[in-house]
Parts: sequence; structure tokens; C-alpha cells
Amino acid sequence: MQVRLFPTHAQHVIKKVADAYTTVRAQVKAKLRDPLTKPIGFRKDAAQPFDDRCLSWQIPDRAISIWTVHGRMKGIRFGCSDEQARLLAAYRKGESDLVRRDGMWLLIATCDVPDTDVTEPGGFLGVDLGIASIATTSDGTRHSGKAVNAVRHRNRELHRRLQAKRTKSAKRLLKRSRRTEARFARDLNHVMSKRIVTEAARTGRGIALEDLSGIRDRVRLRKPQRATLHTWSFHQLGSFIAYKAARAGVALVHVDPAYTSQGCSACGHVDKRNRPDQETFCCTSCGFAEHADVNTARNIAARGVAGWAAVMQPDAA
Repeated sequence: MQVRLFPTHAQHVIKKVADAYTTVRAQVKAKLRDPLTKPIGFRKDAAQPFDDRCLSWQIPDRAISIWTVHGRMKGIRFGCSDEQARLLAAYRKGESDLVRRDGMWLLIATCDVPDTDVTEPGGFLGVDLGIASIATTSDGTRHSGKAVNAVRHRNRELHRRLQAKRTKSAKRLLKRSRRTEARFARDLNHVMSKRIVTEAARTGRGIALEDLSGIRDRVRLRKPQRATLHTWSFHQLGSFIAYKAARAGVALVHVDPAYTSQGCSACGHVDKRNRPDQETFCCTSCGFAEHADVNTARNIAARGVAGWAAVMQPDAA
């Protein structure tokens, strides 16, 4: 059978191979890779880029027209929500990537959505990110992590058993399980970030988050909690809150997390003894008592107000 390869497809193939060799050269130069032990490989299900000449969108009809090596295929249906269709029609930019994952064909498009002008916040909603409670706000709302941790614990046991078998089917199931867990975490982070941003926008406040960069190197935990810390995507949840806040015009600041869990949100007294256990906060100075995560979130909110004032303060020069 003869197959026609169109010039645009050939250009994408050449570019992909050239980019792969450029990456390998950089890794070899940095002594991160031995070119003789690991040759370059290309997965058959890897993402393939299509520009507007090779793939056209008929968004009202929820269909696409795409060039393939067997010719142009028209009227291929795709599914998305009404909100996604609106974003595609208004803000889609650049190429679209076609990828096959878990037996499904996915078409990934980039939308360049402009940010909404940030309104002056009337206070800040502090958000404490953790393990027992994934997210706790200064209003007292807690997104418990018990169900999430149970799912992760069950998956860890499954992964351990599959890794011990070392068979092809076990490796295939292990790969599928990891993708399922990643989708579960991503969906949960989307839900929590949307609720937090919606509440801040409804009350006319900004959002204050802890600067958690390098948390895996700073925090010392017991062995059972280490896997939870290293597998949960704190950065992803923070990034979801950030981009949703930008789209909603909600102010966002990152604050120094030092002593937010030991300081009293009522009087400001800092002492390790203020935290007798993981859930309890009781100030040894003024006697103020509150759930430890809520108290931390209130300290974060207070630092958010100070941080925003510093950002908005005119330059003395």
C-alpha cells in the first residue's frame, strides 16, 4: 500500500527528531546521559502536532476536519462542555496536539485567555495546605483528606504488589493505576481550587497562600506520612488557585510560612507549646483555642493583608 506523506507532516517529523537530538546533546553535555546506553526512541502513541492547515475546527458542530496519511477525514466528532467550546471559539491559539491515551484519542488545544483586571480586595482569605486537611480556609472551611488518603493508601498497596510481580501485564496495570490516581488528584484539585476562588470572589477578598517552594526538602515527617507528602501535588493545587484567581480578577499573594502554625492568630504569641497535638491550637499566653489548621489559615490571611499593602505601596523614589 502506498501512503502519501504531506509536506507539513514531514516538517513536523523532522522537527520532532531534531528537537530530540538537541535534548540529548544538552543532556550529554551536562553529563546527565550516556548516549551509548540509551538510544533515542519515539512512542507510537506520543502527541502529534497539527496546525490550522492540517486540522480545522467546526466548533458549533462539535466536529473537526483532519489530514491523515490516508487523506483528509471530515466530520469527526469531539466532545467538550459548553464552557470549553466557548473558550475554544474565542481564545484558541497555535497548534493542536493529538494523543492516544488508554485507548482514547484526545485532542489538546491551547487557549490564551486574558486575565481579568484585579479588583482591590477587602481583606484576604487565608488558605492552609496540608495532609490531614488538604486545604483549610480562614473562614473555617476544611477540605478533609481522609477519603483522599484512603485512596492513596489503597493505591500504594496495589503498586507494591504489582511491582513485585514484574510481569508485562503487571507493568501495564501499574501504569494504568498511576494515571488513574493522577486524574483523581487533578480533578480534586480543580474542585477545591474552584470553591476557594469562588468564595473569595463572592466576598470581595483576595487569596493568601503559603510559599511552599522547597517544602519536600524543608519538612521532616514520620515515615508513613512521607509518601503522602511526596505524592500529593501541592504545587498543582496552588497553580490551579493562581490561574483561576487571575481569570476571576481575584488578588493573590504568597506569604512566608514561617511560624504560621505556632503563632496565635488572636494575640500573635509564638510558641511550640501552642500546638499540643496535630489538630489542637491553644495559646499559652492569652488562652485562645481553635483548630490548628484554621488558626494557621488566619495567620496566613493576616500576612496576606500586610503583603498586599507592601506590594501596592508606591515606590519612595
